[in-house]
Amino acid sequence: MRIVTFSRNGQIHHGVRDGDRVRIHPTATSAVDLAMNSGEHPVGEEVALAEVTLLAPVPRPGKVICIGLNYRAHAAEGGNAIPDYPSVFLRGATSLIGPADPIILPDCSDKLDFEAELAIVIGKTATNVQHDPLAYVAGYCCFNDGTIRDYQRKTSQWTAGKNFDGTGAFSVELVTPDELPVGAAGLRITARLNGEIMQDSNTADMVFDAATLITILSEAMTLEPGDVIATGTPAGVGYARTPPVFMREGDRIEIEIEAIGNAANVVARRNGQA
Repeated sequence: MRIVTFSRNGQIHHGVRDGDRVRIHPTATSAVDLAMNSGEHPVGEEVALAEVTLLAPVPRPGKVICIGLNYRAHAAEGGNAIPDYPSVFLRGATSLIGPADPIILPDCSDKLDFEAELAIVIGKTATNVQHDPLAYVAGYCCFNDGTIRDYQRKTSQWTAGKNFDGTGAFSVELVTPDELPVGAAGLRITARLNGEIMQDSNTADMVFDAATLITILSEAMTLEPGDVIATGTPAGVGYARTPPVFMREGDRIEIEIEAIGNAANVVARRNGQA
């Protein structure tokens, strides 16, 4: 299923997209609920996609757990060794935006970078998972882990540079695992800046795949329904280029993953400030 969260007539709904139509499941409480319990939620009204306003599939995740240096070529382009254990940091909800929202270029920095990422959305509570970790996945979507690079480098901890307001963008659909290869492996992942391909890789280059990440992370923390794991970015990011390429006001950045979809956002100043 390709599940969407959307507003219509002032109310939030969840449904399944089929082409240019959406089948509303009125009793579903979230996209994750619909993904995990579809048989419990009968189909209601069907409407045109053009009649609704699409939102992020998980508007306010309890946790967004991000993984650094998780593509072999990306680790190499930054001069880093392939990690033996995932580099883990968290994103807060105020850093996230919906699919139609602008990515915010802050006044304090001009080093806003793009990062194409596969996002795993957790479907049921996972603590110290030892068997069948992919059974805990509600679905997958695209994520742009927009980063303020100079603030990321201010300390050994990346939190500040990864949590500027309005820098993390999701694609609109939560794609359930049955639509994809096991663990969303072997999918092309790209980032296009103003139509030019900047990142072009494959999820097969991940150091720690989806199953491994769920196992490792659930050993340290309980993963809850709606939590998101942003699985890292491939080579081609802006800071590693010569000369570096950072996003500017008015730029359009598109993150696309084969069979999942895309997250496309325009870069803007907060409240239109120059």
